Amino acid sequence: MIAARRVDKISRLKGTPAPKSMTTVIGGGATPSSSSSSLKALNKESLLRREFLYPKNRLLGNNNRDPGYLSTYHYSSICNHRPTNKVLRNLPGYVKIVEVGPRDGLQNEKEIVPTTVKVQLIKMLVSSGLTVVEATSFVSPKWVPQLADAKDVMDAIQNIQGGRFPVLTPNLKGFEAAVAAGAKEVAIFASASESFSKSNINCSIKDSLARYRDVASAARELSLPVRGYISCVVGCPVEGTVPPSKVAYVAKQLFDMGCSEISLGDTIGVGTPGTVIPMLENVIHVVPIDKLAVHFHDTYGQALSNILISLQMGISTVDSSVSGLGGCPYAKGASGNVATEDVVYMLNGLGVETHVDLEKLMLAGDFICKHLGRPSSSKTAVALSSKKANSKL
Repeated sequence: MIAARRVDKISRLKGTPAPKSMTTVIGGGATPSSSSSSLKALNKESLLRREFLYPKNRLLGNNNRDPGYLSTYHYSSICNHRPTNKVLRNLPGYVKIVEVGPRDGLQNEKEIVPTTVKVQLIKMLVSSGLTVVEATSFVSPKWVPQLADAKDVMDAIQNIQGGRFPVLTPNLKGFEAAVAAGAKEVAIFASASESFSKSNINCSIKDSLARYRDVASAARELSLPVRGYISCVVGCPVEGTVPPSKVAYVAKQLFDMGCSEISLGDTIGVGTPGTVIPMLENVIHVVPIDKLAVHFHDTYGQALSNILISLQMGISTVDSSVSGLGGCPYAKGASGNVATEDVVYMLNGLGVETHVDLEKLMLAGDFICKHLGRPSSSKTAVALSSKKANSKL
């Protein structure tokens, strides 16, 4: 019935009557439903009708086949060649994605997510090709009750192959607990905003850096890599605009204490390419660019544009969260991280390797979103899932 209405609509638009017989697609060929003359009379107009009626099928052309040969149509963003134009030719050939969903994505959830669900999510993320998955945080359960099961999560993922699982450690006590639980990599987090540092970790920037030197020293003795995070690299919910020089100062301190990688976080998502560029320019002067990563929240829909400009400036490590989960509990109005699915889709379209299977990644996102009882915040996941659902109708 719906198909008939579509044909009638096309006929009205073209000023021709609707055909009395219609062809249906079976496998790779066209079979007349009432008259063999339909196939013989196949012309440009009837092909248009069939494409309209069966959007998942597309004419590939004769190519020594029956002119009515149709094959399943599937759009992919994957670019099979490296960009050569002057705007995109300096992009990295490979981008490492650091998946922060299990920690940064879930930490602000009010309802406690069972340990088994967190572990399954981590397994699915690694299965998709993500090699670095931030697993949890060894912070006080009083401040982040969602991550009170950090030890149990670490116990459960010890035998997962193909992934690295850094954990957040706010101080020496947290570091010792992480090591006892089997952590092989740790992360520390400072702020470029004095006000945010006091609200987030209850101490000044200077005091936080002194605390982290102890953690970095202890990690060095055990030959454990340390990742450094800097929050509020563009704007602060209290102070407003954050000067790039402050970000560079904190980045240099973290690098000097031994951080192997420093992630620059736009905690409240206010950054645009116009503010990200000067921030990166300042930081690159004091820290080698291959030691830097970017971490953008998508509060104002600017995350992908900020990632792209960062890649053009030489960054090759990007933090993201499956389904766009996340938001800092101490930054009012900070919505989720940029969705990993959206980042992978964009990088595929740029011809940049990630080694991530988008379909498997979407399964991981669907899994956690169903548990949380809400739709994905990934535009890519929503669009592709809708397309897949419609193709089954």
